[in-house]
Amino acid sequence: MLGRLMEAEPTVYPELNAFLDDFVAEVRSTLGSDLVGVYLVGSFALRDGDMSSDCDFLVVMSGKPDADEERALRALHDDIPTRPGYWAINFEGSYAPRADLESLDRLGRPWLFVNRGHREMEWSAHCNVEDTRWVLRERAITLSGHAPETFAAEVPGALLQDRMRCLIPGFLDDLHTWADFDLLWTQRYAVESICRMLYTLDTGQVTSKRRALEWAREALPGRWTWIIEEALADRSLAWNDPSDPQKVAASIEFARFAGDHASG
Repeated sequence: MLGRLMEAEPTVYPELNAFLDDFVAEVRSTLGSDLVGVYLVGSFALRDGDMSSDCDFLVVMSGKPDADEERALRALHDDIPTRPGYWAINFEGSYAPRADLESLDRLGRPWLFVNRGHREMEWSAHCNVEDTRWVLRERAITLSGHAPETFAAEVPGALLQDRMRCLIPGFLDDLHTWADFDLLWTQRYAVESICRMLYTLDTGQVTSKRRALEWAREALPGRWTWIIEEALADRSLAWNDPSDPQKVAASIEFARFAGDHASG
């Protein structure tokens, strides 16, 4: 089964659509017959991407990139962040061998990955996790190639829930290792991520950060409503605005609440 996407355009942003068309053409030229497909995952696949989002992609290949392909992909992603426009520096994803996606036994294997705004690729399991693979099979937008459900293994809801039980208690400690709570982005990201993980723990499905916040506002105890509403309102603010100490303290307490909830 082949396809591009169900919608006339993959997103509501013409600039992003043009960027993606160029990206698909460059990947197709680089990989040739080794290309299985190019897909949007993340918030755009969940039909909730906006100008506060990054754009997450997954390229599926017939196998691991050989030395020439890896060299060419590294050159491509070294160049992309130097291009004009928002999306060139807000684009991240991985190159996955098809065989890894056909089996859940291969969760956690490293793929060639480029982080948002970075020019240097790395081998990382960042995208080879249960929630990304669920989005690929259940919600992905196909930019080029085979429909994901023809090769991607189904990810059971119980497996997603088990992953959240493991991730939520250690979320705050992990966040402190790479993000600065002096920035508004970190405080907002903490609340968004906690709501998203709790949603998956409750439902066995994956949703966008915004929809997770809206769900949590109704589903969680009322003492957390104000910090959830603040995270929704702050999505329009600059990522590097200074954080509010009161919101930081509340976000830390919210993370501890979530950890106790997941452990219980």
